[in-house]
Amino acid sequence: MTISILSLHTYPVKSCGGITHTQIGVSATGLAHDRQWVVVDDGGSFLTQRAHPGMALIQPSLDATALFLNAPEMPTLRISLQPAESDTPPLPLRIWNSGTLGHDEGDMASRWFSDYLGLHCRLYRVHQNARRLADPQRVAAWRQRNPELAGFPEEHLVSFVDGFPLLITNQASLEDLNRHLAARDHPPVGMSRFRPNIVIQGLAAYEEDYVSHLRLGALTLALVKRCTRCAMPDVDPATGLFGNEPMATLRSYRNFETGTLFGVNAVMAGTQADTVMSVGDRLEAVLDI
Repeated sequence: MTISILSLHTYPVKSCGGITHTQIGVSATGLAHDRQWVVVDDGGSFLTQRAHPGMALIQPSLDATALFLNAPEMPTLRISLQPAESDTPPLPLRIWNSGTLGHDEGDMASRWFSDYLGLHCRLYRVHQNARRLADPQRVAAWRQRNPELAGFPEEHLVSFVDGFPLLITNQASLEDLNRHLAARDHPPVGMSRFRPNIVIQGLAAYEEDYVSHLRLGALTLALVKRCTRCAMPDVDPATGLFGNEPMATLRSYRNFETGTLFGVNAVMAGTQADTVMSVGDRLEAVLDI
C-alpha cells in the first residue's frame, strides 16, 4: 500500500479562505504562514465562519514579501510579511481556552475587515513572543503510547489554529462521505469544506483514525487527536452561505461520544530550516496498536 500527499493547504488568516500549494516550507509550528493572522472584535474575541460565514470569501494569496487579501467588492489589502517595528506592547487574546499574544496590523487592515464584515474589528498577527502550546495532555498521552519514540518533544508551539499545528484528512474518507450524500440525494462536497492542511491518499476510508504516526524522511507526524467537527463544513466556500450538509449526513454515521469526527490533528518533529513538503511525497504509516 502506497500512502502519499495528495494536496497541501494553508489558511493565512484564521477562518478565511485557503491557498493550495504544490510545495511548502514546514516548521515545528506547521506549514509556512498557516493561521498567522486572526480577526478580532472590539471585545478581543476572535471571529470565525461559525458566526460570519462570509469570511469564507476572503481569498488570500502570497508572494515573497506580502500577504494579499481579496473579497467581493473590496479593494486588495496588502499586509507585509515583515512585521512593522512597533513600540506597542503585545496584545493578549484567547483562542478557545488558551491564551496567546497578537500584534495589531494597524488601522488600514482594521477598516478593510470592518467594512467587509459590517462590524468593527482588528487584524492581529501572531506576536513574536507568543508561546501557545498544543494540548500537552494529548501529546503526553501519545508519547506514552509510543515509548519507542522517547525523544519526541513534549511541547509544540502553535499559531492561531484551533488547537494543533496540522489537520490531516484522507481522500478515501471524503469519497465515502460523498457516497453517503449521494444515497440521500445530496450533491458531493469537496475537501475544502474540512479545511485540511494535508490531504493523504492510499489509506482506506477512516483508516486515519487508527494511525499512530506518519513518517516522511526525518519528519514524524504524530496523530494525537481525532478531529471533532463543528458546523463550519456546512459553509459553502464558493458562496459563503450556510447550508445543512454535509454535517447532517456525517453525523448520521460518524457520531461518537466525543462528537462527529472527520480527519485527525497532528503535531510534528524533525523539521529543519529548509524542510519542505511536496504533493506526491510518500509517507509511511504506523498503526496505533
